[in-house]
Amino acid sequence: MRRREFITLFSSAALVQPLAARAQQTAPTIGFLYEGLPEPLPLMAAFRQGLLEAGIGEAGVEFENRWAEGQYDRLPALAIELRDKGVRIIAAAYLVAALAAKAATQTVPIVFVTGSDPVAAGLVSSLNRPTGNLTGVAFMFTRLGPKNLAMLHELVPKAIVIGVLVNPNNPNAGPQLRDLEKAARALALQLVTLPAKTAQEVDQQFATFPERHIQALLVSADGFFFGLQDQIVTLAARYRMPAVYPLSDYAAAGGLISYGANRSDAFRRTGFYVGRVLAGVHPTDLPVLQAARFDLVINLKTSNALGLTVPPTLLTLADEVIE
Repeated sequence: MRRREFITLFSSAALVQPLAARAQQTAPTIGFLYEGLPEPLPLMAAFRQGLLEAGIGEAGVEFENRWAEGQYDRLPALAIELRDKGVRIIAAAYLVAALAAKAATQTVPIVFVTGSDPVAAGLVSSLNRPTGNLTGVAFMFTRLGPKNLAMLHELVPKAIVIGVLVNPNNPNAGPQLRDLEKAARALALQLVTLPAKTAQEVDQQFATFPERHIQALLVSADGFFFGLQDQIVTLAARYRMPAVYPLSDYAAAGGLISYGANRSDAFRRTGFYVGRVLAGVHPTDLPVLQAARFDLVINLKTSNALGLTVPPTLLTLADEVIE
């Protein structure tokens, strides 16, 4: 994307007032702050659906979008830029973006969507009664690594050396690795950490797989990696690497197996909360929402290409099987 497609989506008439109406009333502006690249169109359509469910649509809204493109050190300045633009609300995806927005303003409402525990991360003091100017949706998939590792082990039990792709710029990288190390010891597996904070570094890490004898791959949850899903899935296919991913988007793009929260549902609920705040509800009156759905998706086309047989136990548990 997709930047051009993204901009086209949010310049569509569905969220913009007719010219005559706009001449009389200025539409509120949503500042959207992203850790990585622009999100795929289906996710932003889900966000827009959430706005509509909250009654935002006919009156219209405008958007100011800022993408850090994986350069997380840019987020504080981008958040300040949105604040100084006079936006009515900031929507932040994901944790690092939300933390930057929180540091930038204590008055502009912030609605975040994050895979992390927002209390432990310091975004809010309570899930049920957040304080300050923040609330949002927490689908907490950063803690699902051990389950993903167990499923990968069940799928390829002979794979002992497992590579873990992580973004060292993400504050969740350390906790995710600690959870995985504990799970790996219980399964008698050896983990190899593969740090990558740019698209080029992802390529470089994959190139080391043969010499490091990596037999399978776990992709950690990271906002920047989401925008690289096509690259990562293509590399896994090129190196014939069985891999497990944190979101169904990867499996839909050709990844072998994924388990995690439904990101489309999370974005819809984030849009709904943004709409509620624009309608006058204070963030402290909106409890932080947690994931409502976790999906296991298996791509049989990819398993066949890799010469793998998916155990019946996993097929039975799958929410979706791509054939």
